[in-house]
Amino acid sequence: MTDENKSGSRKEINRNPRRDSSRLSSVTTAIHLLKTFTEEDTELGISELAKRLGVAKSTVHRLAGTLLEEGLLQQNPENGRYSLGVGLFSLGSLVRSRLDVTAESKLILNDLREATQENVRLAVLERQSVVFLHDFESPQTLRLRSGTGQLKPAFCTAEGLCLLSGLREPELTKFMAYPRTARTDKTITDEEELRARIRKTKRQGYATEDEECDDGTRCIAAPIYNGEGRIVAAVGIAGPRVRIRKSQFAKLAPVAQESAQKISERLGYIRRQPIYV
Repeated sequence: MTDENKSGSRKEINRNPRRDSSRLSSVTTAIHLLKTFTEEDTELGISELAKRLGVAKSTVHRLAGTLLEEGLLQQNPENGRYSLGVGLFSLGSLVRSRLDVTAESKLILNDLREATQENVRLAVLERQSVVFLHDFESPQTLRLRSGTGQLKPAFCTAEGLCLLSGLREPELTKFMAYPRTARTDKTITDEEELRARIRKTKRQGYATEDEECDDGTRCIAAPIYNGEGRIVAAVGIAGPRVRIRKSQFAKLAPVAQESAQKISERLGYIRRQPIYV
């Protein structure tokens, strides 16, 4: 190993260990604080929390204040004790919705792949991207490679347009504030054009993708709703342009919508109920 490498390794190892240790300790203590609450002990005061965690009251008070501001804790105004906040419920609901939609969709997506002989994808929104929870490959020799676990820009994918159509205006405005980079010659990056496509997706109940994300790839997708009528995922049928013709979009649209509807119903969605936007 050269002196330069030795120096680099030594510098990496000794990178302000006191500060890193302090941050790690605070995060760990905050996690342990949240885990201290149980079904038997739903409310705890500063003194009891400090005793169980084995740390100073001042430390617990500081961490509890931060968790309170973030909605992860709530405080009883009558006795000053703390309990778990609704913020944790919201986070748990996000995790549960993903687990639910992944589990409930597998058989339906497999049936859709057999019926269409194309790749079938299940996507959810992850900040500015879609992440494919499932991407079942077509059984045909010429097919798209599975993208399970991969991220792609939401603004230029059919699944992404479906998911964006379910955002409320403040959420959509925030999304539009981020830069958009063209991936192909057909990628739409203009905000007004993109908003028009999102409105069209919302109006017709499905979205199409014609090489806007990847050259040679076309896709048609439909939104999946949960029991509250909110769009939580999208199912897409994707394949090479030599096989999925633009003239087939109208034929594939109801097929994608039917599968999306089946998954939605398994999540508790009732057809024709008001949609949360």
